[in-house]
Amino acid sequence: MNPRFELAHLAHAELLTPDMEGSLWFFTELLGMREVARQGDSVYLRCYEDPYHHSLKLTGSDAPGLGNLGWRATSADALDRRAAALDTAGLGRGWTRGDLGVGRTFAFESPDGHPMELVWDIEKYVAPPELRSPILTRRSKRPLQGLPPRRLDHVNLMASDVTAQKEVFEQTLGFGTRERVVDFSSGTEIGAWMSVNILGHEMAIMADSTGSRGRLHHLAFWYGVPQHNTDAAELCREYGVRIEAGPDVHGITQGAFLYVFEPGGNRIELFGNSGILELEPDFETVTWDLADFDTGIAIGGATLPAETYFVYGTPPVPGQEKLVATGGARS
Repeated sequence: MNPRFELAHLAHAELLTPDMEGSLWFFTELLGMREVARQGDSVYLRCYEDPYHHSLKLTGSDAPGLGNLGWRATSADALDRRAAALDTAGLGRGWTRGDLGVGRTFAFESPDGHPMELVWDIEKYVAPPELRSPILTRRSKRPLQGLPPRRLDHVNLMASDVTAQKEVFEQTLGFGTRERVVDFSSGTEIGAWMSVNILGHEMAIMADSTGSRGRLHHLAFWYGVPQHNTDAAELCREYGVRIEAGPDVHGITQGAFLYVFEPGGNRIELFGNSGILELEPDFETVTWDLADFDTGIAIGGATLPAETYFVYGTPPVPGQEKLVATGGARS
């Protein structure tokens, strides 16, 4: 069966952090996400328009990085079919009971070892009376603190082989590749932006120039209003959060971006608009040439620092931790 339209969207993500206090401050005080549960070394958070129990799980660890990614299938039958396809590809890790707010899941890994799971049964969030919004399409009231993003948006993974990773996600899970970057001097694919729905991308894959495997480049949260990226940049500057790049707009996906490093060391993108919405069922992949890539990186001319943006990922390779050290101005 054609795998297209058997996954709905990115439902939740787990980040590992060596600085739980700092990471919680960043996501709850600065970004205004709400805590919904704690279990063991983990804290569960959600944005005010996320549809489920949580969208972000923070887990204490010795190093920052990706703990897990959860993709929701479009039905129970679709979940079973995609699990079978992953098993056939040799990527399946078996069925699990699931996490808080999450039912039966199928665990798997990317070809590079990124941990992920598929889920259908999931707890939809119901706000307590004091958090219910009169805007009936909103799952909970907008928080009064921080500058809160509305929902989890996408993930960017670093990979040792972009093409191998991309093709597996196309063939087993039905991702469509919307845009890619190719170094035509060598014929190497160095980036791909992919989606299972109309969003410009829900997953990006970038070549890891360090030769490492299974690292995270960034996790992104959506504002929907570009001005909020400017406001967030001011808050980050005032409260000692390291800004890497932005605010600006990528040519690829046409997404408004601001990249920062949360205190645990993970790169976070604040996504200020919806970017491209792909409505064509027969869209054709757009290919960018690395030799002519300035517009693809930033329409407004913002610089993405070569010493961090194209090299740093989590967990960091030895010596990289110093690249993203944040200040201590939080209060």
